[in-house]
Amino acid sequence: MSTAAKGFLALELDGDGAHPAAWRKARHTPAELLDGTRVRATVLAAESAGFHVATFADGALTPAADSADGRDVPGRLNALQRAAFAGPVTGSIVLVPEVDTVYTEPFHISTQLASLDYVSGGRAGWLVAASNRVADAAAVGRSVVPADDLGREAADSIEVGRRLWDSWEDDAVIRDVATGRYIDVDKLHYIDFESSADSEGGSGYSIKGPSIIPRPLQGQLPVLAPAGLLDADQLSAGAADAILVSAPTPELLAGEIAEARAAAPAAAVIAELDVVLDARGQSAAGRLAELDAHTPWQSGRARFAGTAAELTELLASILETADGVRLHPAVLDVDLEELAQLVLPALRRRGVLAPQQPGCTFRDLLGLQRPSSRYAAVPAPSAADH
Repeated sequence: MSTAAKGFLALELDGDGAHPAAWRKARHTPAELLDGTRVRATVLAAESAGFHVATFADGALTPAADSADGRDVPGRLNALQRAAFAGPVTGSIVLVPEVDTVYTEPFHISTQLASLDYVSGGRAGWLVAASNRVADAAAVGRSVVPADDLGREAADSIEVGRRLWDSWEDDAVIRDVATGRYIDVDKLHYIDFESSADSEGGSGYSIKGPSIIPRPLQGQLPVLAPAGLLDADQLSAGAADAILVSAPTPELLAGEIAEARAAAPAAAVIAELDVVLDARGQSAAGRLAELDAHTPWQSGRARFAGTAAELTELLASILETADGVRLHPAVLDVDLEELAQLVLPALRRRGVLAPQQPGCTFRDLLGLQRPSSRYAAVPAPSAADH
């Protein structure tokens, strides 16, 4: 981060929790996953607890596990829809949906995210994903993109989004009643983007523009990308505003944070951490063993299992080098309660967390200035400038 002095905490709000058997400990009915009740309850609980950012995972549901009733799958609606629903009911928490860049139209991604920025009052971001699933490719009638091309696809989609957000200058909307003009067409711009062909000889795509929605409130939504998706050239060109890093264990996170910082010095670095806490008279190890007995949890992220006090110490340590931490609670209905009552208050008392400030944008949280449109004319220097 460029100017933000303190760290922030993000919370993943997908389904009932990060553990695949989390639904077994949930307190809601299945219908509440579909009518918005669950989204409203969890995002408001996260905001009330003091989390700065809520993220929403996306993607197709995985096949049912070999369980008695086949329910060991994460229940979710489209991530962008959930984030948009949460926008008007929240006031300070940042809303960051995960959106695929490989099998989703870049033009639609850009406009939907711009809309999210409006309904949230400038509290939107974009968590970039790059699917390698055969089913996702088949759903849109496309061949599977080779692993080596995923980063290029992601970078192209990000560039399209950024250009389209800039394609309306900030003062393009004039609402001139006398002349009956709503927009100044001279302040809308073609982006003329052409993607490169993939390694399999695909034709790529082209987008003319401009966007169909005015420039987002933030000008450019912050873009978050997992470490390893974008290469050094793409990162140095500013493709991502924040990098998500993980490691096999919490002890190894410091090395990954340092590596990400070196690869993208201007980007914020956010550490990923699975969390299982002692709760309701049961140890974290016992809770985890009980859940794993139904479906083993294999996330690939660093994992903490222990007391709230121990987690507080770990997070304070991580935030000495990382700009933020994204937590993945095993069971939202259980772990979020412990985080809200014990962990976040302790971190605030230590002064390591940035304050929650209603009215602030995601760019404010990251310490980023609001950029001008790349297409806006640069004013000629006046005599006073010489």
